[in-house]
Order: sequence, then structure tokens, then C-alpha cells
Amino acid sequence: MANTQTHSLQLDSARLADDPLILIIPGLGNSGPGHWQTLWKAKIPDCERVELGMWDDPHRNTWVNKINLAVHRAGRPVILVAHSLGCQAVAWWARYEQPDIGNPVVGALLVAPPDVEREGVDERLARFAPAPRETLPFPSFLAASENDRYCSLRTARRLASDWGATFAYAGSVGHINADSGIEDWAFGQLLLAQLLREHHSRHAAASEEGGAGAPRRRARFARLPWLHSAETSEHPADR
Repeated sequence: MANTQTHSLQLDSARLADDPLILIIPGLGNSGPGHWQTLWKAKIPDCERVELGMWDDPHRNTWVNKINLAVHRAGRPVILVAHSLGCQAVAWWARYEQPDIGNPVVGALLVAPPDVEREGVDERLARFAPAPRETLPFPSFLAASENDRYCSLRTARRLASDWGATFAYAGSVGHINADSGIEDWAFGQLLLAQLLREHHSRHAAASEEGGAGAPRRRARFARLPWLHSAETSEHPADR
């Protein structure tokens, strides 16, 4: 059989030689065996989990440094796939490191970020407050559920807007974790596949332009029929 290995979650039939490395960034408590992040790690050939350590007693700057080390050790383009407090860690990494647009991170899937600023928040989450408000220098999706006890849909939309992420409404699935009963989370796979396609598209455009970096694109994300725009759409749970 010919060697035609592709990303398991990618919808394109062919794979570019420089496909990004997928870096899984769990949140508080790590991601257990039934978590979609763990299932993706087992399914995607080019995928690594960032061992942040201190899973039950996180230290913000330690997590940021671990992300930075993993990104730069990759030696290739990277897509970050973060869950819960891992999303806030990614935002802090971007603030501290201020990476160039598309280098080395070419995209991010940010899932169920907690509201680290709300009253009465777990002190371990409060260590990551206030949430950074700067636009992330890479294309990203922020996926959120309307009944996530760690963050309201309104706050999730505000984070998406602050970070320049395209908001993706994930339905009523709690904290989008193993307890949500979503197994390997098909909707998240669509989002990751879109990030991969967008990277391929930018790579092809840059090659045609003689290596010049193609600008980041958000309009194509906004036109996808299964997305809700963070800037323009409203869901009843927001009211």
C-alpha cells in the first residue's frame, strides 16, 4: 500500500510536507483518558501534548514558559489546541512572547476558556487574571458552550472579540470535556480541519507571491454556515 498518511482529522485528501505540528494544551487537572484532547492525541500522527506540569496547582508563568519551549522545539509551523485554562495560558504566552503573525504559530483552537475574572472564581483560575485583551497574532477559533459553568456565553463571545478569534457556538455541552459525552468531538474536528485548510491556502498564496507572507484571514471563517460570528450574531443564552 502506498504511503499516503494524512492527518486523521483533516478533510483534505492530500497532505503538504510542511503540515503544522498540533500541540495539545490541557487545562486545570490535565485531560483524562475520555477527554477529546486525549482521543485526538491518539488519533493524529503529528500531535504532541504539552506537559505543563503542576496540573492541580498551576503557576501561570511556568505554564507560559512550557508552551514557549514546546512551540520553539517544534522547529516547524504549529497549531495550538487548548482547552479551559490552557486557553488563558495561550493568551498570556502571546502577550509575553509577541510572536510574528503566523510565525511560528499558524493557528489556534481555543475551547471553553474559563472566566478567570468572575466573582468567587477558584483561586487557581484567578492566578491567570486579568485575561489578556490583545488580539492574537494568528487565526483562531474560540468554541464555547451555552451551559458551561465556568464561563457564560456572553463572556466567551467577549473573549473571542478581544482575541480576534472567530466564535464557534458548540451547543449545550457543558465544559466541552469528557463529562460532556462528546467522545472525540466531531464539531471540534471540523474547526481543526478548517485551520489546517486555511494554513495550506496561505502557504500556497505565499508561494505564488514569491515567499511573501500572506495576511491572516478571518472572512472565510465568518462565511462558514455552521459558525456564529462573535461580532454579529446573538444567541438567546446571551440575553
